[in-house]
Amino acid sequence: MHVHIFHPQGSRGTVLLLHGLGSEGQTWAGQAPVLRALDLRGLAPDLPGFGRTPWPGGPVTVARFVDFALQVLDRYAVDAAHVAGISFGGAVALQLALDAPQRVRSLTLINTFAHLRPRGLSQWAHMLFRSLLAALLGPHRQAELVARRVFPRPEHAAYREMLARSIRQADPRVYRGVMRALWAFDARPRLAEIRQPTLVVTGSADTTVDPAVQAELARGIPTARQVVIPGGGHAVIADQREAFNRHWQTFLAQVLADA
Repeated sequence: MHVHIFHPQGSRGTVLLLHGLGSEGQTWAGQAPVLRALDLRGLAPDLPGFGRTPWPGGPVTVARFVDFALQVLDRYAVDAAHVAGISFGGAVALQLALDAPQRVRSLTLINTFAHLRPRGLSQWAHMLFRSLLAALLGPHRQAELVARRVFPRPEHAAYREMLARSIRQADPRVYRGVMRALWAFDARPRLAEIRQPTLVVTGSADTTVDPAVQAELARGIPTARQVVIPGGGHAVIADQREAFNRHWQTFLAQVLADA
């Protein structure tokens, strides 16, 4: 288990940060200023099969990643954490809040979904093509394609290369397994169970998870508030870092004030 720790001396609580598919915990480094400002400790694990955390074996399911997230909280003696997840990590965060609500103080769901349902020919074509590449060639061969779709702008070259490198280093079996698990994931029937303060963050230019699907997620959670960040892509925590951090800090500050 490899965990990146941001602002380790934080005394007002812990934030568990769950990364997206093919990425790793270090991608949350841009949110460290929020943690310092609010005096919160950040735990950003490399989820199993990604980064420096190996897969322990067995079937690849969302439930297995939820179990791992609970292991991280136990390892650092955290009774309940503020949980934030992006894309795949958001699905894990959502399932964690449903399966172990007592361990989640607040929930931030970023460019994620309760049910992955592409809309429009372009999104269906991208998802099918990506699934086909993963099945036949593995993540290494699709790394550049995915990275370019997530970070399309010339000024994002450094981010693009970082993501492509992370995808190439991922465990191919786990990468493919996560894609299959996410296709089957459907938390819609249980969304009304969530009672924690919830922020749903949507990049208006996200081409991976349709903003309409994210709006459906927000409507299904009684305590959710949705923020749409203009121009934000799928990796909105990086490509619109300042705007995301501003909204996230406001949300967390209010949760702390209400505690």
